[in-house]
Amino acid sequence: MSKLIGVEIGGTKQQIAVGTADGTILDVRQVKLGEKTNAADILAWIRENICRIMNECEVGGIGVGFGGPLESCSGRVLCSLQVPGWKDFRLKDWFEEHFNVRSVIVNDTVLGGIGELILGNGAGSSRFFYTNIGTGIGGGLYIDRRYYDGSGYGACYLGNTWVPDWRGAVMGECSVPGAGTRLELICSGKSIEERLNIPGYVPAGSVLAKKGGRITCQDLAEGAGRNDRFCREELERTASTFSIGLANVLAIAAPDRIAIGGGVAKMGEPLFSRIRNYTDEYSFVADRGHYEIVESSLMDHAVLAGGLLVAGRPQLAGWKGEKE
Repeated sequence: MSKLIGVEIGGTKQQIAVGTADGTILDVRQVKLGEKTNAADILAWIRENICRIMNECEVGGIGVGFGGPLESCSGRVLCSLQVPGWKDFRLKDWFEEHFNVRSVIVNDTVLGGIGELILGNGAGSSRFFYTNIGTGIGGGLYIDRRYYDGSGYGACYLGNTWVPDWRGAVMGECSVPGAGTRLELICSGKSIEERLNIPGYVPAGSVLAKKGGRITCQDLAEGAGRNDRFCREELERTASTFSIGLANVLAIAAPDRIAIGGGVAKMGEPLFSRIRNYTDEYSFVADRGHYEIVESSLMDHAVLAGGLLVAGRPQLAGWKGEKE
């Protein structure tokens, strides 16, 4: 029996899984190519590893999650906000020309949401919203268990919604009243860690100031757990901003369940308790009490599981004209 391949093309991490049409993962290959990675580097790694897999077993389809906006019908990448070299790249054509099997190209967060919807904490939800907090922040809305693709270029890009920008005020700089920015530039793992590693941003009295080397999101969560004042305040600010985005999603789409994955979500309860509290505070009265916020159950494997699912059933990704 032929196997399927799931691929995650991220801003930091690249993954390939071999598995079956029900989303079962049999093997995973993973790499982080470094900060200076470009599209050519990622494609070379993918080609090398999929060729090895195809030498070992028959492959019947490939499902790919790409970290950026796409033209859904053609699998053409519009751009990447993290990695250079992807602008207007015809990713579906590249996969099918190199491996000669049907390839389905989907935004990575959307693909992770499909995995979570079918195999994880989306079970039983009729209006499901999935988001990840990783190098970037994406979003996927699933109505009656089908992905909503907007005008054909994706929808619900949570990280690109507009929120208040408090960064200058925290750093003691003059800030413009009413200043705003993209949610991703405050709440993504990349943005959080860049902020924490700006010289002088962490006060001398914080436990983070005593840490040698680069400060990570996990360090922030651990500091908050130790009741460090700065860590608690930074986590409160970040969770509050993220919750503004979720409250807006609730007001517009009214999902009954929101699942959050990605590397930053591994902070666990220190993050989730704050997100739940702020989202409840900011949510519209019509939404309050009619939704729940849960952690992704698939986490690092959400995109890969979704890739295997759509490799076997492309209609899960919103493709038109194909029957269940």
